[in-house]
Amino acid sequence: MIARKNTALPFEKMHGLGNDFVVVDARQRDVPLADGLVRAIANRHCGVGFDQLAVISEGTHDAHLTFYNADGSKSAACGNATRCIARKLMNETGLTTLRLTTERGLLLARDAGNGLTAVNMGQPQLDWHEIPLAREMDTLELPIEGTPTATGMGNPHCTFFVEDADAVDLESFGAAHEHHPLYPERTNVQVASLVGPDHIRMRVWERGVGPTLASGSSSCATAVAAARRGLTGRKVQIDLDGGTLWVNWAEDGVWMTGPTMTVFAGEFTQDFLESV
Repeated sequence: MIARKNTALPFEKMHGLGNDFVVVDARQRDVPLADGLVRAIANRHCGVGFDQLAVISEGTHDAHLTFYNADGSKSAACGNATRCIARKLMNETGLTTLRLTTERGLLLARDAGNGLTAVNMGQPQLDWHEIPLAREMDTLELPIEGTPTATGMGNPHCTFFVEDADAVDLESFGAAHEHHPLYPERTNVQVASLVGPDHIRMRVWERGVGPTLASGSSSCATAVAAARRGLTGRKVQIDLDGGTLWVNWAEDGVWMTGPTMTVFAGEFTQDFLESV
């Protein structure tokens, strides 16, 4: 009997404040990821489950990152996944600063001390065509009930400032606004409320995923929106369902800092990969 060649695919499961990821390292092997395989891995009953899947590949700097949503669509940016992978690479190399390329562009990451990892998500996109929106308009207050603010962080965001973020039915609210006609590429949806000076409570609906315990790019977008509207300064604490992130809209971009966790390593079996 001739044994089949083992083509099992290694992966790691990580999370940042419960915003969870499957991470595949493609630096030493080709990893073709069809939409169907991404969706199968995302299945929390028959696969592993994730909010985003991230692929590490060789790049012009320390590494290149590619992100997929749970529905198989691609995302140009994922802040918490970038921080998780940055921590992995720092642990591997001993480096305390990294230069990572993504569809969003070149992102800088650094060890922030005390087990925290920071990533610079770049300058926010504030013009309607960059986000993008369907037509020219003021992005500070959109013509949508609740007058949300539109922000691009490599992916589109729609931030609603409300009296009590916890009182919003996020399942229906997020689903209703993800596909709003003003957002031709769909949008991430945030509901945020002020709980103190430079202190925000936020909940998030991610496009192609649904409600998540945290989101790095959403946190950056909300911090930028709050500063633009004069609700906060440019350096804020954001409390999410999964924990706390610190965001600083600095001159060189939007820095986002928080904890990361590698949960386990495993491999997708040949049988699983062939079943998709």
